[in-house]
Amino acid sequence: MKNSDPDQCFEAIQKASKMILEAVGEDTKREGLVDTPYRVAKSLQFLTKGYKENPKDVINDAIFHQESTEMILIKDVEVYSLCEHHMLPFFGKAHIAYIPNKKIIGLSKVSRVVEIFTRRLQIQERLTDQIANCLDESLSPFGVAVLIKASHMCMQLRGQDKQNRLITTKMLGSFRTDPTLRSEFLSLLKSDF
Repeated sequence: MKNSDPDQCFEAIQKASKMILEAVGEDTKREGLVDTPYRVAKSLQFLTKGYKENPKDVINDAIFHQESTEMILIKDVEVYSLCEHHMLPFFGKAHIAYIPNKKIIGLSKVSRVVEIFTRRLQIQERLTDQIANCLDESLSPFGVAVLIKASHMCMQLRGQDKQNRLITTKMLGSFRTDPTLRSEFLSLLKSDF
């Protein structure tokens, strides 16, 4: 149903949600569950809207000429996604830096790029790569660095009772080849300003 009519997809999700509720032994006519299949479909529609969006469309209208070659760092971009293995949430923060090569991107567009990739079934490792690669391809900067730190409900809710967080990084260009620049990026993440 990948390219099906959105109404058909919505109906299919509702039907599947009802079947799941019945399979776990619930009464789908119970007051609290009557509208649950509809709410699940509505929720999944929002949480996977990134499949219908192209980050390059967001970026292309917000690239500006700038001679600066100093690091630009966007800290604490909210990350909310669903893991593709269990369809349970993971959430945290993304920190994104780049060294411009005569092009910069509008600040809000970086958050939009993150949102587009997070609104798909994901694994954090791929998400980190996708954000870095998208900015690298769109801006051709001297370097890109992305660090994501997130908590995964698939670990915390499924019996492991672990409060661990996963940290993933992707370093491209000068962030990969210059240890001093990489250290500066990582130390700026520790600062409170």
